[in-house]
Amino acid sequence: MADQIDRLLTQQQVVDLTNMSKAYFEQARHRGNSELVYIKIGRAVRYRISDVQRWIESNVVGAGI
Repeated sequence: MADQIDRLLTQQQVVDLTNMSKAYFEQARHRGNSELVYIKIGRAVRYRISDVQRWIESNVVGAGI
C-alpha cells in the first residue's frame, strides 16, 4: 500500500524543485488561484509529487515546436 501513496513534499522542497520563490506559492494559495493542488494538515502545507509533476507539465509552452 505504501507504494500507492504519493510522496508529500514541503513547500521548500517544491521551491527547490521548481526554482520559483516561496512567495509565489504562498500568494497563489492565499489568492485561491493556484492550479497546483496542495494538502493542508493542521498548519502544514504539503504537495503530492504527482500533482507537482502534473502542474509542471501543464505549464509547458511550445511543446512540439
